[in-house]
Amino acid sequence: MENSTVITKLNDLLSPFAAKIGNQRHLKAISSGMMFGLPFIVIGSFFLIFANPPINIDQYNPATANFFMKFMAGWKDFAVANYDLITAPYNLTMRIIGLISVFGIAFSLASEYKINPAMNGMVASVIFLMVCTPVKEGNINLNYLGTNGLFVAIIIGLLVVEVNRIFEVKNIKLKLPDTVPPMVATFINTLVPLLTNIILFYGINLIFLVTTKKIFPETVMNILTPATNIAGSLGGFLLIVTLGMAQTGLNAEQMSNGETMTHLMNLQMFRISVLGGAGGTLGLILLMMRSKVSEYRTIGKLSLIPGICSINEPVIFGLPIVFNPILAIPFLITPIISLLLTYFAQSVGLIGVGFIVDPSFTPFFAQAYLSSMDWRNIVFCLVLILISAMIYYPFFKVMENNKTKLVDEEL
Repeated sequence: MENSTVITKLNDLLSPFAAKIGNQRHLKAISSGMMFGLPFIVIGSFFLIFANPPINIDQYNPATANFFMKFMAGWKDFAVANYDLITAPYNLTMRIIGLISVFGIAFSLASEYKINPAMNGMVASVIFLMVCTPVKEGNINLNYLGTNGLFVAIIIGLLVVEVNRIFEVKNIKLKLPDTVPPMVATFINTLVPLLTNIILFYGINLIFLVTTKKIFPETVMNILTPATNIAGSLGGFLLIVTLGMAQTGLNAEQMSNGETMTHLMNLQMFRISVLGGAGGTLGLILLMMRSKVSEYRTIGKLSLIPGICSINEPVIFGLPIVFNPILAIPFLITPIISLLLTYFAQSVGLIGVGFIVDPSFTPFFAQAYLSSMDWRNIVFCLVLILISAMIYYPFFKVMENNKTKLVDEEL
């Protein structure tokens, strides 16, 4: 009864705001457009995991290794030797998520306006490529086709459709003779809004290039970076990771000397901050897998294996968490609580202190053990996942109830 009361109060507090956000056509288009990229994100995640086998080769000793460790070492050697080939599907899926998203966003918004979705999606994609892929000395820069260009993808995906809609609403078309076939007339009248979009957005890009020596996406990223805190900047993030590795190395030195390890802010703390991916979403994924909404169950099942390896783009963009005011609260709270509990657990000796730099994209249970060589850390991570599920639960139930009501209304 008490739990139901909490959910009811949260529902009364958050649902009106979430409903306004959810029914706003541009935000709906962003949410739906991100869904276009979900299959590509999932497939890309698997290849990224395969390219990074869960073994720290620096700790590998072939003289004492068992069959399993020799297999893992062989897998690692193969992955290193063929890394570019293995990660090609990742590079052509997750690494172009901006390009995929701009099509999806424009397609979704055009569908809302009931104007040609496919054409709007294609126009937005072409404009996005013009703006985000500068050519220099015959080489194409692809840096902004992925997540770096996602904010620009949102801007272009929405504004291209709005420009095209003006032509539709105002009926701005070339007056052609009746003898011109309808298909040809449609083709000719598609050229005008396309040319307008090219002049507008590519022109803006050229203005930025001439005045700042940087293309529009690069300028946007430079504007956004100072607005974040030190942890959100490249230098700050590198500092955090570097210091975490240094603390891990100091623990390893103490371990080798038979001393008590005292450096608690080690790399293990960084891993905990992204347990299951940013926002600690593994608990949320478990809730989704048991949801009464079939869409959430499907996304949860697709997100499980990548989430185990701390890759949570499928749930970030698939649920989505992006532009979701209900899930924003637990998304921020969960990592904070996990870090506080980990710091306390290390300080009182409930778990082992991290002293090994474990490999990236390794399943969380393997990382938990490899970072400390202590099985208690695996149990502790499982507890953190259950705690994250408890934190997400009331917020997820509010979102689930709203989704159920929406489906019932549509039926």
